[in-house]
Amino acid sequence: MVDKTVAFEGTDGKVLVSACLAGVPCRYDGRAKAARVVGGLVAEGRGVVVCPEGAGGLPTPRPAAEIVGGNGADVLDGRARVVDATGADRTEEFVAGARAALAAAEAAGARRALLMARSPSCGCGEVYDGTFGGTLRPGDGVTAALLRRAGIAVEAV
Repeated sequence: MVDKTVAFEGTDGKVLVSACLAGVPCRYDGRAKAARVVGGLVAEGRGVVVCPEGAGGLPTPRPAAEIVGGNGADVLDGRARVVDATGADRTEEFVAGARAALAAAEAAGARRALLMARSPSCGCGEVYDGTFGGTLRPGDGVTAALLRRAGIAVEAV
């Protein structure tokens, strides 16, 4: 389990969490990236576990994907696309997964989210630039952008 020391004090109620951070092997490479803080929220019954990419219909494992032409907000506004390493357009699945994550947060009353850093779905503050070269650009993933628009505070782990 990854020991991420994320300050999450003063948070009452449910918290939406990326499933891979809760130990679910759902990342594109079929692995998890468990984080202690997320495991603690789940153990307390406060973590609302979701994998937006799986919820959007993508299999595990799957080719890596990146946002081409912008960031998650641009995807939501139709100005950018999510494309996987094979060149397949996965925008529809990423948007559907973001909507499913938002629905889960709203159903649980979650006003905060702890999400997987740099992911094209869950990335908060920075995402890969769409070249598959490991370069980061400012911005959020599709799910993080949609959650922010709904007034849910997001934080990367």
